[in-house]
Amino acid sequence: MRYESVLEARFVSRPNRFIANVTVNGAPAVCHVKNTGRCRELLIPGARVYLEPSENPARRTSYDLIAVEKGERLINMDAAAPNKVFREYLEAGRLYPAPTRIRPETVFGASRLDFYVEAGERRAFCEVKGVTLEEDGVVRFPDAPTERGVRHLRELIRCVEAGFEAWAVFVIQMGSVRYFEPNRATHPAFADALREAQRAGVNLLAFDCSVTPGSVEAGEPVEICL
Repeated sequence: MRYESVLEARFVSRPNRFIANVTVNGAPAVCHVKNTGRCRELLIPGARVYLEPSENPARRTSYDLIAVEKGERLINMDAAAPNKVFREYLEAGRLYPAPTRIRPETVFGASRLDFYVEAGERRAFCEVKGVTLEEDGVVRFPDAPTERGVRHLRELIRCVEAGFEAWAVFVIQMGSVRYFEPNRATHPAFADALREAQRAGVNLLAFDCSVTPGSVEAGEPVEICL
């Protein structure tokens, strides 16, 4: 996926999870943060960030914050990007060759899962999570407790029980990482649910991305350590 236009800025502060104060060419500006996670290790004063101008001139925030530099690593933190990247992954036949149907936001049971896919006689539900938390090349999810994430994993187990294939997909919004693991220190219930899902037949997939200030593209699978 690509952004229409991107400009560089410097992060100043984050008054709440929805907005950030930045400077653009030295001038103060307010932008929308397209990721409601904590991202405390990313959004630090002085960090170089990348913004996409808003197309709505009446909006209070003139920009969307889409990426940040963490040392020498560029991390996309647009919460909408993982689903878009995974759809491209599906359309390219990287999960199933020649999929015949890709339907986003499909209800199963009590949850709305990100994708329903058909390829020949194969039918699958996929739930996608974006990963931005990294330390020494190890990436983890979540960066804050997510009861919704636990509920989705349990719904994927029910998909398997109903005869569907099911996938928990972790789109790592950066490149050149060592491996992925659930963030047990932050949310042990999610780590336990992920292990339970795998044992119940839910497929797990994590892949990194090639990230530039103006684009995010699916990379290669990354080892998952439970």
